[in-house]
Amino acid sequence: MLILYITTGAIAGVLAGLLGVGGGIIIVPALLWSFNRLDIATDHAMQAAVGTSLATIVITSLSSILAHQKRGAILWKTVRDFTPGILLGAIFGAIVADYIPSHALQTVFAIFILLVAVQMILGGAPSPHRQLPGKTIMKIAGSTIGLLSAVVGIGGGSLTVPFLAYCNITMQKAVATSSACGLPIAIAGSIGFAITGLNESNLPEWSSGYIYWPAFAGITVMSALFAPLGTRLAHALPVVALKQVFGLLLLLMGLKILTG
Repeated sequence: MLILYITTGAIAGVLAGLLGVGGGIIIVPALLWSFNRLDIATDHAMQAAVGTSLATIVITSLSSILAHQKRGAILWKTVRDFTPGILLGAIFGAIVADYIPSHALQTVFAIFILLVAVQMILGGAPSPHRQLPGKTIMKIAGSTIGLLSAVVGIGGGSLTVPFLAYCNITMQKAVATSSACGLPIAIAGSIGFAITGLNESNLPEWSSGYIYWPAFAGITVMSALFAPLGTRLAHALPVVALKQVFGLLLLLMGLKILTG
């Protein structure tokens, strides 16, 4: 399983820097598969996968932020407008996820990544006159992104990048800004999952609530190392085409999770 965690971390790191997705879309299915094979937290396998994923995204986001900041691509005003709503939504999302049965949460995740896959494959150009909304709408959007991201264990890039692109932010800046927005989502969400899982008695050793530290360690070491590579690729490769390829992979993954 250590090899699985290390490999997952490397892939997640590249995707975080390249597409601004935080890596959770890859990390959650990998953790769920490993937990089921190891009979870890059978009744709460999905919650443990989501909580651990959010904890790893804290490290991945920091590495990605540093790499994007060197290129001056992060729109910090946009991050500040998003953050209050993101924090509130992520905390509430962790509470909601604790009350959803593991199998049902797995179905929610599968449907979510299928929707993300379709969006990535179809793409679509935004109106040339569209701009970022005011602070109130940004807080509402941030709350929605934070809540959904915490429930399914992602850094929010799958939602934040399309939203920013819709508002005519260039893809490179959208990815960079999404990476920065992923940090408060991951911090608030992972704290929430650590707290809500404290009362569960059947979680394995080396866990803090729904965060499983051996998986966290294996994934974060490689994700932090590979996030800068993804950032370099984001500024050098045709990201739209890459998003479509990634969308096809997500489509297959979502169908696999949904059908068991």
